[in-house]
Amino acid sequence: MVTTASSSSSSKENDFDRAVAESGQQLRRDKTEILQLNVGKLCNLTCVHCHVNAGPKRKEIMTGETVDRILEWYEKTDIPTLDLTGGTPEMIPDFRRLVEAVRNFDQPRRVMDRLNATIINEPGYEWVPEFLAEHKVEIIASMPCYEPDNVNEQRGDGVFDRSIEAFQKLNQLGYGRDPELVLNFVYNPNGAFLPPEQAGLEADYKEEMKKHFDIDFNSLFCIANMPIARFASYLKRNGDLQSYMGLLRENYNPGTVDGLMCRNTINVGWQGDVFDCDFNQMMKLPLKGVSGDPLFLWDIDIDAFSEQPMLTANHCFGCTAGSGSSCGGALS
Repeated sequence: MVTTASSSSSSKENDFDRAVAESGQQLRRDKTEILQLNVGKLCNLTCVHCHVNAGPKRKEIMTGETVDRILEWYEKTDIPTLDLTGGTPEMIPDFRRLVEAVRNFDQPRRVMDRLNATIINEPGYEWVPEFLAEHKVEIIASMPCYEPDNVNEQRGDGVFDRSIEAFQKLNQLGYGRDPELVLNFVYNPNGAFLPPEQAGLEADYKEEMKKHFDIDFNSLFCIANMPIARFASYLKRNGDLQSYMGLLRENYNPGTVDGLMCRNTINVGWQGDVFDCDFNQMMKLPLKGVSGDPLFLWDIDIDAFSEQPMLTANHCFGCTAGSGSSCGGALS
């Protein structure tokens, strides 16, 4: 069904706004189903495609005080899903406290963790697999390819073998095998091209991962690389930025608009400020109140949030090109 209510809004019209309008559609919010927290930029890896510019030397992480304010606000809502991302979420001091609190609400929420699986093999993080399993946290883990060279080129030398070892540990705990322990993989292209058709690639992944490593998983999510942050720098160095932007524009698919994650997600930065999505967060496009100041999560009236204008820019073509791309994979 095509969305037909109030239009997307930004400080001035951009090519994306025009593409949506010319396709006869308008972008607006739906009921909030997901609270997505980007808990910080600290990570044990430095991946080429990372839109967060995360890495081992980053200092930006969510404090305990911010976690407390988020939990107080969140428990009063009926938003069913908490989506934790980063960086590597497990590296912030309050990760376990945050998960335990949400799972112990009077109305427990579904928790998703965008896991960098190699953290399981880092000293001091041996607790991660068992903790996630105990609290039935749904895992969404990056696995750009089932071939070592592609993974290591994108995420660093040795990452493929460490990831395989981590996934085998998760399988032993029941992840990908027990219906209550969901393990999903994420595919990102290893370069300036769009993801292939998701269902076919998922079938290939399942066959190869099982045959060579006896690894089981639930679903594969195909997510396009966004032309921002570290990936934009990579494209510039290779002279591919303009051609990649052209590729995204040329493959704009109006059938993806209704499924965009910004319609049903509130994205929150490590300081508690609010955005339409994680990409807008990295582009420093915060949502603002009537005063013009950035909104913080605890300032939001969830019942009125659907009327909050949405912010777009040309990087939004990354979510609407080809089969589309969201935190849950392809859209059409």
